[in-house]
Amino acid sequence: MRTKVPRSGRLTRHYGCVGDNRVASDDDIGRAVVAGAPNAIIALDRDQTVLTWNPAAERLFGWSAAEMLGRRAPVVPEELMAEHNAVLERVRTGGQVSLRTKRFRQDGSLIDVRVDTGTLRSEAGVLLGYVSVYHPAQDDETAHDRALHRAQLVRRLTDVVADINAERELPAVLDRIAASLTELTGADAGGFVLIEGDRLRLVASHRLPDSLRDSTADLRTSLVGKLLRTGRTVMLETGEQARLDELIWSQLPGLHTIALGVAAVAGRPYGALYALFAKHKAGHVELELLELLAGHAGIAVGNAMAYQEAVRQRAHERAVFDASADGIAVLDSLGRVIQWNPAAADLTGFHAAEVIGGPPPFQLPEPGDKLTLQLPSGVWLDVLCAEIVETGEIVIDFRDITRAKELEEAKDLFLATTSHELRTPITVVRGFAGTLDSRWDSMTDIERRAAVHTIAERASSLGQLMDHLLLGSRAGAGELVIRIEGFDLAELLQAATLGLPVLSELHRVEVDIPEGLPLVSGDAFATDIMLGQLLENAFKYSPDGGLIRVEAWVAGDRVVVVVDDEGVGIPLASRENVFGRFVQGDSGDRRRFGGVGLGLYIVRSLAHAQGAEVSAHPRPGGGTRMRLALRIADTPGALT
Repeated sequence: MRTKVPRSGRLTRHYGCVGDNRVASDDDIGRAVVAGAPNAIIALDRDQTVLTWNPAAERLFGWSAAEMLGRRAPVVPEELMAEHNAVLERVRTGGQVSLRTKRFRQDGSLIDVRVDTGTLRSEAGVLLGYVSVYHPAQDDETAHDRALHRAQLVRRLTDVVADINAERELPAVLDRIAASLTELTGADAGGFVLIEGDRLRLVASHRLPDSLRDSTADLRTSLVGKLLRTGRTVMLETGEQARLDELIWSQLPGLHTIALGVAAVAGRPYGALYALFAKHKAGHVELELLELLAGHAGIAVGNAMAYQEAVRQRAHERAVFDASADGIAVLDSLGRVIQWNPAAADLTGFHAAEVIGGPPPFQLPEPGDKLTLQLPSGVWLDVLCAEIVETGEIVIDFRDITRAKELEEAKDLFLATTSHELRTPITVVRGFAGTLDSRWDSMTDIERRAAVHTIAERASSLGQLMDHLLLGSRAGAGELVIRIEGFDLAELLQAATLGLPVLSELHRVEVDIPEGLPLVSGDAFATDIMLGQLLENAFKYSPDGGLIRVEAWVAGDRVVVVVDDEGVGIPLASRENVFGRFVQGDSGDRRRFGGVGLGLYIVRSLAHAQGAEVSAHPRPGGGTRMRLALRIADTPGALT
């Protein structure tokens, strides 16, 4: 093809071809540009003789370059010749003309074309001819239609992105992205692959077999790996270049093109969108939408991940909030309760529904301080407050310190009681010892014996007090030494009650022990201590005298021993408390009966240590019944 391309300027850069020594000249470049142009280019001299007729002109009009070069082109209809001449005249005088018109094809048919015409001039500005660029008018319509279609797809993309961002669960977001991918690009199938280290995993798909979900592939040898290495955000692979037998995509019949887009979260590649084409084709608009969707997908995935993390964090906080043994409440800026955990309800007796929206049911300290208070129920609380400066909310933490308070009071009571119980015999011993020391010679023998007898009696009381304190200490520490064996309870009861009738002139003592009472399982020495304490309490808490009755009988696999008195009795609310440390079961002044309040605590500790049971009950007609039940030896459940 003989083509003369006048130059309007000179290129100073030359381009070499790799692999040889050829250098492209300006003319070579110009001819290559014209030959590769997608539109028909026809150059005419001043006489309208064809100088250039490129391949696109051959395709559009049907005549070859060899047929047209050097002659007038028979493409202008007779009725449009005036229009043609006017255009040439107009551009000759300056400017360019673009119009829509008709032209002949070689087969005689007329085609609608758009023609853009300008002049060819030398470097000196001399008119050399004319150049026209033709393209079919339907291309304008197609471009217009494509523009409308693209605008519709972009609007649809906006709706799709809104839908995706409305999802909060990550799996739902990924599924929505995969479905939107095929809708927007016209792909036959699509999917989202997650980058997990050096592996890819299919986590969402559309129009692909469900069995492919969670399939994996090697990132390095995959198309995603290739795309990441190029640094681009989208890639199109077709024909033999595409790895169409990839594990994830091998089950799509007729697959010929794969389009990929990288989805990044927080600036790092998170995954990739795959658009698969088997029946349809991918154009530039589809690639554009794929890239846009991939970008929005990264944002949506990041939002879903942030939401899930927030949900997980809230669930963790809620679990801690609900499982806390401390009462926890949150108040709004107006001091109204907005959160109230289960422990708060347990500690205060107020359920959440009762306090939400109102003030807390107790006084609060200043933020950062601690307040110890007692509820009307008797529960003691340590209350702490902290302010959330950003929201103005107040977080309250409170815990039950009732037991600690009781222990603190018990310690104080123990010190006061023990001091009193020790002071009385010591004062007496000191007084009689001083009297003996200073007045020995002036005292009669009877007076000296009476003083010594009093000293011995008080020393015995001190020894018994020390024994109780020691036993109470060991019981509290779980260090009681018990020897379990079968022993004769009847014999032990006889010995324990033998001297009771002569102890008090105010009391009557009755003992009813049936013959043939079976052996019991336990520690005889410990049981003797228990019986002695129960009998002592019967005398102590019936100061006005009355009947003291000891009775035993068999009840199932146990032998029951009861000690009744007609004394002050035990209030209903105190029947369990009397077995605590430093507690005395009386209805008046605790100093009325003396003692440190360890007797029944020791009894219960010794009973439990040998598998026995002890309890306090009201006696019919007034007074107290203490009940001790020991397991019969060699029966199921008896300790060995």
